[in-house]
This record gives sequence, C-alpha cells and structure tokens, in this order.
Amino acid sequence: MTGEVVVARPDTSFEELARMLGTHRISGLPVVDDDDKVMGVVSRTDLARRQGCLGQHESGRHRMARALRRPADTHPVAGSAWAAGALMTSPAVTVHPEQRVVDAARIMERRHVDRLPVVDEEDRLIGITTRRDLLRVFLRTDEEILADVAGAVSGRAPAAHRIDGLRIDVRDGMVTMVGSPEPALDAAALIRATWRVDGVVGVVNRLKAGRESDH
Repeated sequence: MTGEVVVARPDTSFEELARMLGTHRISGLPVVDDDDKVMGVVSRTDLARRQGCLGQHESGRHRMARALRRPADTHPVAGSAWAAGALMTSPAVTVHPEQRVVDAARIMERRHVDRLPVVDEEDRLIGITTRRDLLRVFLRTDEEILADVAGAVSGRAPAAHRIDGLRIDVRDGMVTMVGSPEPALDAAALIRATWRVDGVVGVVNRLKAGRESDH
C-alpha cells in the first residue's frame, strides 16, 4: 500500500476535488471524517456523473469549465449535492493490512474498483492500494518469490528440525513443493506460509509423508 494518502473531507467542494485529482494525477480518493474513518470514495467517474446534471446538451469540457467558473461564494457545504459527502460512493470497499494481495486483487475485480483504502481494526485510514500497486507485486521475479518462500517455510520449522527433505520450485508465480519433510513438520502450515508470500499465484502440493509416519 501507499502510506501517504490524498484525502477529502465530506465538505470538500467539487472544484477542490477536481483540482486534487488533477494535481496528484489520481483517479480517485477516499473521503474521511474527523476521526480519519473512511466514509466513502470519490472518483473521476463520480465527478463526471455530477457534471451531467449541469446540462445534457453541453459537452463534457464545457460542463467542467462551467463548474470551475462558479463564483467563490457558491461553494457547497457538507450537505450540498456538490460536496464530497454527496458525490462519494458509499460505503467504501476497504481491506485490512494483513489481507493477502491475491484477495485484494479479487475484491477489485469483483467490485469493479481501481483502488482500495486500507484500514485498521477501527476502520481508520492507514493507506491505499491500487491496481498498479498490485501489479508490481505480481511482476516479482520467480527468484524473489523463491527466496521469500524459502524464508517463510523455514520459519515454520521448529528449531530442532530441518527441511532437508523439501524441494521448492517457482515458475511464473506458481510454487511446487516436492519431497518428504520430517514427520514433526506440519505440511498444511508450510502450504499456508507459502500462500502468504506476495507474488504467489498458486501452490502445488506434492509433499509425501516421512518414513516415520508412512503408516
């Protein structure tokens, strides 16, 4: 996620929202209350939808120009149809920092959104992730993924045990685990640890029981 987030308040005006989106070159931003809790999200689409109310027979460019030329004394307040609180899509689709990248990608696809505010257990904003952020994760090399998987799997082994009987291969983000790890190792825990590594798109489990537990 990106930790520094451009945010709006419920009373942020249409004009200010347009400037923020243009200045920061972003397609949307979260709307938060005084406690930094996410109330909704405003996107360029939301602004374009509101522009349509200015006149169906005007071009989009003329509608935007007309909105931005409105006198300063007509700026909307929180309850106005021109304020962020009315323009935003609510409730916002959010994720928590411990959720897997794959899950975030599925949420974006299923809910047809391009960004997900990241919130803590009290729904306070702590960051935001976009499709571009997720793409960077999935573009990790197999060597990077393999190194992280090896570290994650090793961390699941008790200090008195080794993972000599395990071979890990990674190809295009698909992890294959082959071998007969020691009986004391929990194969299911190894698989779960592998799934949590960023960039992993699938896990093929070809693990076999160790000699002491063949029966």
